[in-house]
Amino acid sequence: MTARVIFDFAGTTALITGGTSGIGHAIATLFRDAGAEVAVTGTKAAAAEYETDLSGMTYHRLHLVDADSVDQLAQRFARLDVLVNNAGANFPGGLDESRPDGFDTSVTLNLTGPYRLTVGLRRALKASTASGGASVVNMASMSALRAVPLVPGYGAAKAGIISITRNLAVKWAPMGIRVNAVAPGTIDTPMTAPMHIAPELVAAELAHIPLRRFGSVGEIAPAVAFLCTEHSSYTTGAVFVVDGASDCV
Repeated sequence: MTARVIFDFAGTTALITGGTSGIGHAIATLFRDAGAEVAVTGTKAAAAEYETDLSGMTYHRLHLVDADSVDQLAQRFARLDVLVNNAGANFPGGLDESRPDGFDTSVTLNLTGPYRLTVGLRRALKASTASGGASVVNMASMSALRAVPLVPGYGAAKAGIISITRNLAVKWAPMGIRVNAVAPGTIDTPMTAPMHIAPELVAAELAHIPLRRFGSVGEIAPAVAFLCTEHSSYTTGAVFVVDGASDCV
């Protein structure tokens, strides 16, 4: 079954930040295969530098910690139907998040940058002609829902993402812009790959997941896509948790 059978995004313009790998790439691929005009962002100079399939997508270089880079990207769009704020990382640049500099960098990357981009794209989103209105989907995390002491900056930023989601949902509702969040649990991606080096870390993580497995990027992308369809036109300010019930224990 193809993505077009499940979702139809023909005529839709979508921007997926961090769409070059992991969850972001799965989201971008779903939208592309469902007929959307897709733009993705990454930190490298050109799309050709990535090993993932970015065919049929427009690539933009973006550094979320650089305000000028964020503002320049926002200015490129006159109309936008879907914005997925997916880009982000823990331990940015290998920095220790328990130290002030690492904490600050993580919050800038995972919270301040996405917020600045979203606000910068308000007019483009307001100009959307999509049925059900424009949709913003912010990527939250299980780190916003339970303590993960190794990444306090990342957790704080993702908790902030949930707060921003709810506040913008209320503020932008009169403009027909819906704002929701998806909070993934532990997903097999390049960001979580280092965990597999230590079997004890994997075992400890699985102990927190009632389904006793990690999720896949293919289980996150459809959740994001649903929030961008007319079938979710009454859904805004919601946090869609996709984590194998790990936040319940």
